[in-house]
Amino acid sequence: MLTLDRFIDAALAEDIHTGDITTRALLPKKRPATARLVAKEDFVLAGISVAERVFDRLGGSPVDFAARAVDGELIASGSVFATLEGDAADLLMGERVALNLLQRMCGVATITSHFVQAVRGTRTRIVDTRKTTPGLRELEKYAVRVGGGFNHRTGLYDGVLIKENHIAAAGGIGEAISRARAYIPHTLKIEIETETLAQVEEALTAGADVIMLDNMTLDDMRAAVSLVSGRVPLEASGGVSLDTVRAIAETGVDIISVGALTHSARAMDISMLLE
Repeated sequence: MLTLDRFIDAALAEDIHTGDITTRALLPKKRPATARLVAKEDFVLAGISVAERVFDRLGGSPVDFAARAVDGELIASGSVFATLEGDAADLLMGERVALNLLQRMCGVATITSHFVQAVRGTRTRIVDTRKTTPGLRELEKYAVRVGGGFNHRTGLYDGVLIKENHIAAAGGIGEAISRARAYIPHTLKIEIETETLAQVEEALTAGADVIMLDNMTLDDMRAAVSLVSGRVPLEASGGVSLDTVRAIAETGVDIISVGALTHSARAMDISMLLE
């Protein structure tokens, strides 16, 4: 919570800085007000407690934030999913930061839910990537989980993923896996990126724990699934869209990583309306 509080404090300071001059001009004295958070389109709710925390961190008069829904619920267009009561100035000062975070997180959860629904009935997991908004990774990865997806590694520090440039720098797939194995604790798995079936076979022989199939054709993915035959998990990656994800899942891969969950999520249309 401390990390989130620091982030929210920085976001509020960025927006308010020396003060909200519009609100000061129009509302020189305290005035009680009520506001509603209204959905302007259908979406999966994520981040309602984050929005509430924004108003807690303002440091002014207490704001009574009453959520009418919980994260993971489908919110219908036109629905009021939270009400706020407090000083009008505090509601207005916290509005933009709260909405920015809420709209972003709901967008991530919603697009994730669409991908998850698209592969329903297969055994494939939808996972995210590190292609997140700087500073928002933990919130965006949480939103992925709310939408029914799974998290890949959080950062460079908590998982080994040997990619094309690592392989080139190390001198080959076998050497890269060997060096990683000698360095990491036994509790960590080694994943390696491959682009051809020959590389898949080489990675399997070298002892990779997970093999990524990067931008492969559907035929090559099916061939890789047959070649590996369940010995290690296979992750498909690269250029995945809602139009292609079902066909990729039906090749038999275990995991599909989708950068679009975070780098292309559209902010949901949400308004805060004072009464």
